[in-house]
Amino acid sequence: MSRASRLPGRMLLLGLLTGLTLAGVAQVEAQRAAAGPPDWPCVQRLIPELAWGTIWTGPPLDELEQAWWEDEEVGRVVRFATSRTTPKEQALEWVRAFVESVDEEDAEQRLTLLFSGLFELTDRERKRTIERIRQASRAQLTRLETISAMVDELEERRADDEADEAEIERLSEALFWEQRTFQHRQQTLPAMCDQPYLLEEELARMVRVIMARMP
Repeated sequence: MSRASRLPGRMLLLGLLTGLTLAGVAQVEAQRAAAGPPDWPCVQRLIPELAWGTIWTGPPLDELEQAWWEDEEVGRVVRFATSRTTPKEQALEWVRAFVESVDEEDAEQRLTLLFSGLFELTDRERKRTIERIRQASRAQLTRLETISAMVDELEERRADDEADEAEIERLSEALFWEQRTFQHRQQTLPAMCDQPYLLEEELARMVRVIMARMP
């Protein structure tokens, strides 16, 4: 098959993918304008860290005289409930079982310790999740710059009557897969953006169980 007969189909496909790439970028730019810094690709507003006072109405955590992990039972429940491998309903059941088991006389202290641990580990995981999202966004920006450079190089080679046909084909193929990768990664960002909210939601569910038992 001649170069002339192969290029139109390839150019049409690449043009379509370029259009999809640019559409994805436009969507990200619109989100950034409303939601935060350049490397934050989510519709959800960026809140770098949680504040315990917005979800907890019990005793102040900064007045605790004991660290949550110093209570071995509390530590076990906290680590199990916040583990990535623990199913959400099972995590909630562990919290509920502990809440129901504490003695009335030390319920306030131990339940506050429980919240302190759940809050600390959830906030830590949430920060890691946010950083992964921002890293993914920065990688997309870098990939977009690569795509732009590849498009420029391909157009220059196509305009050169003496350019090597095999090299043009190789570059076209590389550009095709780079754009495909960009689109695939772009499609995964919304699910990633949901993760900080889902962590907050799970913490809120456990806090409601704790508060229902607070003296």
